[in-house]
Amino acid sequence: MKGLFWILALFALAVAVALGAQLNDGYVLLVLPPWRAEVSLNLFGLAIVLLVVALYGALRAVSLTFALPRRAAEYRQRRQREREVLVFQDAVRLLFEGRFGQALKKASEAHAAGTAPGLSALIAARAAQRMREAGKQRGWMDRAKRDDPRTEAATLMLEAEMMNEARRFDEALLALETLQAKQGRHIAALRLELRARQGAGDWEGVLKLARQLAKRDALPLEVVGEIKTQAHLANIARRGSDLAQLNACLRAIPDEERGRRVVMAAARALMALGAEVEAQKLIETTLESSGKAVWQSELVAIYGRLAGGEPTARIARAEAWLRQHPDDAGLLLALGRMCIRQRLWGKAQSYLEASLAVGESAEGHLELARLCDLLERTEEANKHYRASARSDVH
Repeated sequence: MKGLFWILALFALAVAVALGAQLNDGYVLLVLPPWRAEVSLNLFGLAIVLLVVALYGALRAVSLTFALPRRAAEYRQRRQREREVLVFQDAVRLLFEGRFGQALKKASEAHAAGTAPGLSALIAARAAQRMREAGKQRGWMDRAKRDDPRTEAATLMLEAEMMNEARRFDEALLALETLQAKQGRHIAALRLELRARQGAGDWEGVLKLARQLAKRDALPLEVVGEIKTQAHLANIARRGSDLAQLNACLRAIPDEERGRRVVMAAARALMALGAEVEAQKLIETTLESSGKAVWQSELVAIYGRLAGGEPTARIARAEAWLRQHPDDAGLLLALGRMCIRQRLWGKAQSYLEASLAVGESAEGHLELARLCDLLERTEEANKHYRASARSDVH
């Protein structure tokens, strides 16, 4: 639209000039004694215009001629910069392609040419690290810190990542602390810190970071859940030799983080310390709060091995669970074990036989064989011992 407007304007100007020239009868008198010359005003105007154009062209030609050396130098500098940028781009491309030797060479050339010296040094450091050349890696990292202050954050992030990969977690945490003191905490740095604290065994720090990342929606919920579970399992294992520390650790675990594996590990740790009353309370609370949808037969198996506390009350509670889970072989087996301990031979036999009817197991046959031994039914006991052995083989 704009071009059409200018074309119409030029045509209008041409028409106006043509009409003005036809109506103009003026002339110009040029006197240079002893000569006189009369020239049409229209011709004189055209001559003036041509003279100005010619003069401008001459001056422009002279200017371009004198500027040729400078323009040639600028052209050479521009071409040099383009080549240097291409070298830097090649270094980045080769690094991502996994051709680390060539990437290190190109990054060295780019750094020597002064093209993004900080970034070039970081690329060279990463390539050297991938080639397992620790000396070159340290040298290039030092250059990156020294040559370009703007890349300080990138340098610290790369250093933390490389220290994690080298399993030097304390150094990674030190780099991240320096970064966070200057740049604050952001998601990528928190992820690196999470990996470093996992490697360093700082499980309390892992739990704190996992919860922060979950709030920021920075990790999938499944990954966050697994990280929390691993941290809780590690804390339970670390405190498994001291009952007071173990109880404090278990109290600190939120209900929503008490998954199946965590509760199993906690119950086993309590049993190993002889704290069967605490284990009983933990199992009962977990099974009765989890509901039917997430019933945990493994916990019932541990429940059946408890010896302290009030066994009669445990049997009654387990029988109440049985009304909700009548086909749970593990629950039937646990009831059989508890009844044997209380010398309730008939109930024990019926529960154990029901467990085997629901699902064959070596443990079920073994418990029934022991019951038969107690009742001096040797032939039947031997039959169940053989069945237990066959189940183990399968």
